[in-house]
Amino acid sequence: MKKAMKGILMNLVAWAVSLVVLVPMLVVLINSFKTQEEAMTMNLKLPEKFMFENFATVMERGKLLTSFRNSAMYAGCSVILIILVVSMAAFVLSRNASKLHKFIYYLIVLGIAMPLNNVALMKIMKATRLINTRFGLICLYTAMNIPLALFLMFGFVQTVPREIDEAAIIDGCSAKQLYIRIILPLMKPIIVTIAILNFMAIWNDFSMPLYFMNNSNKWPMTLAVYNFFGQFEQSWNLVSADIVLTALPVLLIFIFGQKYIVGGVSAGAVKG
Repeated sequence: MKKAMKGILMNLVAWAVSLVVLVPMLVVLINSFKTQEEAMTMNLKLPEKFMFENFATVMERGKLLTSFRNSAMYAGCSVILIILVVSMAAFVLSRNASKLHKFIYYLIVLGIAMPLNNVALMKIMKATRLINTRFGLICLYTAMNIPLALFLMFGFVQTVPREIDEAAIIDGCSAKQLYIRIILPLMKPIIVTIAILNFMAIWNDFSMPLYFMNNSNKWPMTLAVYNFFGQFEQSWNLVSADIVLTALPVLLIFIFGQKYIVGGVSAGAVKG
């Protein structure tokens, strides 16, 4: 009886805490179907008439198809670069346990805790002529997400027995063949995990494009909201519709990929 009551109590606490996240999401969803006048108050009241045309207006006026392509390019290309760099680095650093390799590993992983200095970063981006370019933003996202990705990947590779390497080398595998044919396929769980986590993080990022992308034609979906909110216009219904359309892809990715996230993080956290 006590266990049952404890379980019910924990569920009630979990639901109460989840409301902190669920209520704002519900407010945005409901207001995305309202008129501009009804959405000014941003409440949970249902609209008198559901305005489905808000989404069509957002896609047309907000250039959402262009923004979608930009977001997909930034997130997709960055994830591919992260996976390539981190998988090779994790393999080399984990299989060569020298002081130099340990120092390099900890130096890179230190980036997880280091604060980001936007002033210095702005100067670097200007000096390298990467500011306001798609390639520059992709490089920036790649560099920012490498530390955590390497930490997870390194821990996973450490769990792969070295006997597999030795058997492959005896069979005549070179270092390149060992990485491509043996180690890389074994990395699939953590690769999927890192890909999903980084794709969602980059897709939802707002600050980096705001600081380093001045051309509206290169804006991702997260910045398209500025087309409906400013000094002379406050269309909260269109802002809400834009947020819903922006969040929908990553929400679907998370729903279908959550089992890979849990499994991959758990496997990569065994050693480090």
